[in-house]
Amino acid sequence: MDIDEDTQKLAENIILRNAVDYNGRARLDSVISKILGSRPQIKSNIKDVIPKIKEILEQINSLSIERQRELLLQKCPSYFDAKKVVEKNESVLPPLINANIGKVVTRFPPEPNGYPHIGHAKAAVIDEEYAKMYSGKLILRFDDTNPLNEKIEYYDAILEGLSWLNIKPDIIKNTSDDINLLHYYGRKLINKGSAYICLCDQTTIHDLRSKGIPCQCRIHTDKTLENSDKIFNGYYHKNEAIIRFKGKMDSDNTAMRDPTLFRIIENTHPKLGDKIFLWPTYDFAAPIEDSLDGVTHAFRTKEYELRNELYRQILTILDLRIPEVIEFSRLEFEGLPVSKRKLKPLIEEKLVEGWADPRLPTLMGLKRRGFTPDAIRRFVLSLGITLSETKPSIEVLEAFNRKIIDSKSKRLLFIDEPFKLTIKNANRKKVLFKNHPSIEMGSREIDVNNVVFISSKDAEKLKNGMEIRLIELYNIKVSTIDMAKKEGLVEYTDDILKENIQKIQWVSELDMVKYTILKPNKLFIGDKLNPNSLEVLEGFAESYVNTLSKGTMVQFIRVGFCCIEDTKSAILTHK
Repeated sequence: MDIDEDTQKLAENIILRNAVDYNGRARLDSVISKILGSRPQIKSNIKDVIPKIKEILEQINSLSIERQRELLLQKCPSYFDAKKVVEKNESVLPPLINANIGKVVTRFPPEPNGYPHIGHAKAAVIDEEYAKMYSGKLILRFDDTNPLNEKIEYYDAILEGLSWLNIKPDIIKNTSDDINLLHYYGRKLINKGSAYICLCDQTTIHDLRSKGIPCQCRIHTDKTLENSDKIFNGYYHKNEAIIRFKGKMDSDNTAMRDPTLFRIIENTHPKLGDKIFLWPTYDFAAPIEDSLDGVTHAFRTKEYELRNELYRQILTILDLRIPEVIEFSRLEFEGLPVSKRKLKPLIEEKLVEGWADPRLPTLMGLKRRGFTPDAIRRFVLSLGITLSETKPSIEVLEAFNRKIIDSKSKRLLFIDEPFKLTIKNANRKKVLFKNHPSIEMGSREIDVNNVVFISSKDAEKLKNGMEIRLIELYNIKVSTIDMAKKEGLVEYTDDILKENIQKIQWVSELDMVKYTILKPNKLFIGDKLNPNSLEVLEGFAESYVNTLSKGTMVQFIRVGFCCIEDTKSAILTHK
């Protein structure tokens, strides 16, 4: 059966990557797993697709490693970008304009309306690194002016996430701490004739803004001061009135078409309770807080680019100091959005476990999956300050993480879809396994009799009379294989290390436990939740895993690096 052009290109890229990763020999089981992760819709006819994938794999495996690298560079340069980034470790952040040693103040202003994610990590790391670079200060300021969305749980989660990233703010505060001061500056803006009370409904406001036409509230300002007292004193209720900036309604910059500065929210605030009902928007609170807090350099994601004109104009009118504003792109990966608009419904509808689900880009999810704070920091710094909207490959983050955890991860055995082999003429013995192939991390003994289990995927490749080696054990010759019963009969031959015979991993009947590995895949394909976003690999692991504590990193041979979840399961971090 032929496969469509997109799937063929995907297969070629995955096979080339796998071949280069494994010294010129791509592995069919690993390749198919990755293809299914990206194209779950072909799972229903995978048996028809496999022959074509095998054909491509054999063609690529027949090439020299040099030619494979050339093709991979042509088809997927990001693979080598990841390698280069890790090799040069991390880029140096560019110098700041108008920055003096000991005088720089940056701020990280998350809204406590959810758990922190990789995007927050980028902003927080950049803010802290610049503060350290100039021996300055970092302010953590919770942007908590929308009681509809904010919870104490989220304040705590942000603090916990920053602590895990080893980010230590010099000052911690809340925007809500300054609510009376923000009201003062709101009144001042109205008194200067630069803001007004709008009593129009939302539909009218939206319609007139889109057309660039001022509303009657702006035109007839005779009652502005009277209505100002009313809105600050609680006369109006939700959706009856707002305070708008008097900008330029025909401006090409739509952010300047009289945006909202204050709105009425009649919800209990997690810090202030029911004392406040008139809340500033971020457009108003951010510039004033930045100026009064002494922030010298305010980093904002590119989505605020159009609002920077408003930011500066508010401060100019109020005769407040204007910080340097620096923009950078948001951080998210392909198929792994950070938007709470997409993440919250997954949690509320219980489509994922919660904010710590290993499929999510939250800091809790990344931690649980086995990513390290140091890898995240190095990854963020490698991106530098850029406005480019291109989404970096998660393989770059994986490469940084791999470099850190490789020397700390013991190598262990795990078999999914177990297939039983009974070995004729095998003597019971104890095998000594090194915990790491090149670093001194001790060793462990595995007790072996005449029964071992291998993967069904390996068993499918066996033929009668074939000789193979059970890694670190001995050589065997195949007698019979029964895929239906998932068992076979083999015979011990010798212990001699031989070239050009297949090597297979195994677990011993005398030294195994039932074990599960959770394998996160892309969370979204396009705008839809990937039904195959979490694979479950069921099988046997060597009993040594029961001695490892939660959070320990290991490498299950031919599976990948995993983070121990408990005595019965682990989560695949990455290959």
